Amino acid sequence: MAFVITNRCVKCGACESECPNKAIVEEEKKFSINYRKCLECGNCIDVCPNKAIDEM
Repeated sequence: MAFVITNRCVKCGACESECPNKAIVEEEKKFSINYRKCLECGNCIDVCPNKAIDEM
């Protein structure tokens, strides 16, 4: 199952620091997930204070 970072992202950085495989990268308006690196562990979902990460 893949994850997607929605427009609720405010670029707080909580998800980026929790990703064990460095699959989350900062872009201009929000963070995004590199699906080739993502382990689908769910750490990012657990730490996001804005609930900006959804499962696809």
